[in-house]
Amino acid sequence: MSQLHPFCWNEYDTLKTVIVCSPSTLTIPDQQTAKDIQWEQAVDHQKATENFEQLTSTLTELGVRVIDYAVHLPHQTQSFHEQLVNRYFVRDLACVFGETILPGKAGTSMRQPEYELFHPILETWIAEPHFQKEANNGWRALEFGDVLVLNKDAILINTGLRTSIDSIRSMKDFLFRAGFSEIGVVDLPRRADTLHLDMNCNVTGENTILAKSYMRFLPVQIITDQSSTYTMFADYLKRHQYDVIWTSAVQNTVADINFLNIDPETILVSSQHTKEIFKNDITLTKKKRIEIDVTELEKGGGGIRCMTLPIERRK
Repeated sequence: MSQLHPFCWNEYDTLKTVIVCSPSTLTIPDQQTAKDIQWEQAVDHQKATENFEQLTSTLTELGVRVIDYAVHLPHQTQSFHEQLVNRYFVRDLACVFGETILPGKAGTSMRQPEYELFHPILETWIAEPHFQKEANNGWRALEFGDVLVLNKDAILINTGLRTSIDSIRSMKDFLFRAGFSEIGVVDLPRRADTLHLDMNCNVTGENTILAKSYMRFLPVQIITDQSSTYTMFADYLKRHQYDVIWTSAVQNTVADINFLNIDPETILVSSQHTKEIFKNDITLTKKKRIEIDVTELEKGGGGIRCMTLPIERRK
């Protein structure tokens, strides 16, 4: 495996390289089991694998280099890793900030093994100082589904069920050294449908963000190297040249919000997404939407964005 070169200064430049992970070999047999492991529905392994193959083949056809990290695990860990049901939600495991990649910290013990098995692989692919492997020492919890990289100046982070404010404060110096100047911290309600930030809002292009309507009422704490102040959610985004497209039409949080930007004009979206959301705004109607069936994978409680870890985006 050749060296990877992290480069992501936003969520919308052309996606060049992405890390994924094939789904577990286990089937979740019934609704009660799904509920017990905090999934939405029972999942058939074969159907999930077919969904994953469509995801990866579509990305490849779009010119994206796709790396399934599961095939690079040491042989002695593969049998165990194949039984980790959440392992394909790779977005949470790490995040590229500019030309620096930081390792995440699991917000629940059920997911901790994925982080500990993935990060040593990442260390072999990305050299220091680009991979700050010690950054998460002392963090309580920081899952990167709670992070949006807005531009070369600003990052938006949710402190919620899976990410602690103490960890954000511990991370900030790494982000400032990476080249960013401020962090906006929002605090979403603690519910299953607000597990991560990217289940409630997502960048749709260079100057637009799609967000659930209730977020207009939320304050944002602005943290810089020298100060901490507050503003409202929309005002923070406007500060960074983003217009917010508010939606109250969400019918399926995962399918409707958790899409992936392929380039400034193209979005990879679940076939189950609510079409009305993209028809109600002139900016969104101009987007090219590529639909894929990830229905079985979404039953685990995450969408296409959750299943992909961008390593390189370029203009």
